[in-house]
Amino acid sequence: MSQEVFDQILNEIKHYKTIIVHRHKRPDPDALGSQGGLVEILKASFPDKQILKAGGPVDGLQFLSEMDPVTAEDYKNSLVIVTDTANSPRISGDDYTLGEKLIKIDHHPNDEPYGDIVFVNTKASSCSEIIVDFYDYHKAELKLTDEGARLLYAGIVGDTGRFLYPATTSHTLQVAAELMTYNFSATDLNNELNVMSPAVALLSGYVLQNIEVNELGVGRVILTKECLAEFGVADSETAAVVSLPGSIEGVLLWGIFVEQPEGYFRCRLRSKGPVINEIAKRHHGGGHPLASGANAKDLAEVAEIMSEFDEAAKNWNV
Repeated sequence: MSQEVFDQILNEIKHYKTIIVHRHKRPDPDALGSQGGLVEILKASFPDKQILKAGGPVDGLQFLSEMDPVTAEDYKNSLVIVTDTANSPRISGDDYTLGEKLIKIDHHPNDEPYGDIVFVNTKASSCSEIIVDFYDYHKAELKLTDEGARLLYAGIVGDTGRFLYPATTSHTLQVAAELMTYNFSATDLNNELNVMSPAVALLSGYVLQNIEVNELGVGRVILTKECLAEFGVADSETAAVVSLPGSIEGVLLWGIFVEQPEGYFRCRLRSKGPVINEIAKRHHGGGHPLASGANAKDLAEVAEIMSEFDEAAKNWNV
């Protein structure tokens, strides 16, 4: 199945003169890595084509990739590829609908199979891993640059938590080893991914001091607008503290709830075992079985999510 779809994707790429690659809003390293890595491969392989990266702000990840200036006119008779984006509302940039054909490449559960061609591998550690698989399958016709390898490696280490998360497989490590043969410094890249501002460091201390954990191992942290203002931290920077509760003994599931300027809460949800993406779907979100995001209109809905986490923990411990 994957070989057949990979052939279809390459045939479409060959057919179009303009290819525009999108990813999801509020990008993480895998969003930028899969998007930018694919663009690098296509630019090197088809220098006569116009290959563009489209999307909004990259929220402090400029050292990985920045977007190209793209106009509505560019989409005329174009192929649009969206990477690492489970559902269409999360696609960064509204103009993706203006292209002639749309391809979805992703590793999240395929709850919305948008696009004319859909390739989803939920067993892949990251979308960047899928892009490497696509390149490897068509290696006789495609070229991978050092910069492309750097971006794809960043996407893989980002989505695997430096190879610590359960989605990491022997194939993931083989792909990472392949990428490390290219001319970039994995050490320097990991250092850039790991670095945090003094403000985020202080926020990390706040999270560890203020997490509430019940007897079921369900933890929660509320980050209000006032809290973020006190530490001088933007919402996008809170991604750096999401994994912290998982290092605490006895914590099984947790949520970090970040109040938005409009008053609702962005819910960053994680688990060490119980499946939580179905819970996230019930609260305007979704994601992976053990790492999801959602939205809560107020603290009452936050409490609802925590109650559902309690039930998940009870069922897990049976």
